[in-house]
Amino acid sequence: MSSARASDGVRRGQPRSRVLTGLSRDTVLLAVASFCSDISSEMLYPVLPIFLTQTLHATGSAVGVVEGFASAAQNIVQGFSGWLSDRLQRRKPLALAGYFASALGKPLMGAAASWPGVLGGRLLDRLGAGFRAAPRDALIAASAEEGYRGRAFGLEGIGDNLGACVGPLLTWSLVVAFAYEMRSIFFLAVIPGLVACAMILLVRERPIASAPNPRHAPLRELPATYWRYLTATALFGIGASSSNSFIIMQTRSIGASFGTAILAYAGFNLVAALVSYPAGSVSDRSGRRNVLLAGFVIAAVAYVGFARATNVALTCALFLAYGSFQGIFRAVGKAFASDFVPERLRASAIGWYSMTVGLASLVASVVAGLLWDNVAHAAVFYYGAFSAIAGSIALVALIPVRS
Repeated sequence: MSSARASDGVRRGQPRSRVLTGLSRDTVLLAVASFCSDISSEMLYPVLPIFLTQTLHATGSAVGVVEGFASAAQNIVQGFSGWLSDRLQRRKPLALAGYFASALGKPLMGAAASWPGVLGGRLLDRLGAGFRAAPRDALIAASAEEGYRGRAFGLEGIGDNLGACVGPLLTWSLVVAFAYEMRSIFFLAVIPGLVACAMILLVRERPIASAPNPRHAPLRELPATYWRYLTATALFGIGASSSNSFIIMQTRSIGASFGTAILAYAGFNLVAALVSYPAGSVSDRSGRRNVLLAGFVIAAVAYVGFARATNVALTCALFLAYGSFQGIFRAVGKAFASDFVPERLRASAIGWYSMTVGLASLVASVVAGLLWDNVAHAAVFYYGAFSAIAGSIALVALIPVRS
């Protein structure tokens, strides 16, 4: 059996040496690329609002415009890049272009003299992040043997979430411990971004086994079960995927210091990194739906806890537990989306899935902001818990367990 798998890997153009069972050298390279790119992006997470408001003297509304437009651009471009990748039957060049554009956006933000300049750099950064997502995820799916796809996305999830943990800690140490000027962080962030580009250059893209007319990948070719899966994902996401900034603000509002809140956020990403690979591996053996359902339930419980907790330690503990949902959702959600379609449509399927997740998150964040300002802080999290329960019910009702 093992020799058959080895010969199959050679036929598919994958290297003989495997770091992890069922995975290839390309899987590891793609995971390292995600790790480096997320360090680059998350280095800016703690300083961007402060840079806008204190260094450039922008208003809070300007901060909202910058983040809102950047988020919308990232979400919308993901479906297009997936379609384009399937139309061209190429993954690597599009992924590389996205990684490079995202890296280039960081120093442009740092060089800005006013908030519109930051908006331009931030748009380039997020457009690149959105454009690379679907082609990269199709490369990840192709880098593993058929029965190990969940592990492949789990390994990439380790890289992504671990980078999201290291990035804020690196910025905190540069600013607090070494007294770096805030503007310099934007220029330093380009370094891990360019390392991510180098990792993509080393990936070996193999030819795609295509249908007689591979250049046309219309939406009608995606099966009904796939669209039902997106429906369940959207129901979950419109409330339970609001920005983590609201959790950080909740932590701060009950008395946590800025440093404690940042450390809790870093711990959240660390837990997500630790959970990603085991979750993907379990989904390979036991099926994706029930593993994903467990993640939805964790999110619902955590949101109820955020709404009711008044203790800093408890809220931080819930934040860490919520990281396990993030690890499950990132690894298993994408792997599940890729399961429903043949390889030639995989970038489109993951692209539309990612766009659904992103737009649902945008809706959730807008609603959460309105609830935070006009109703109550707890209302944000009760709304998220309700959405998580609705998504869980839809997942069970719409997706057969054998999917």
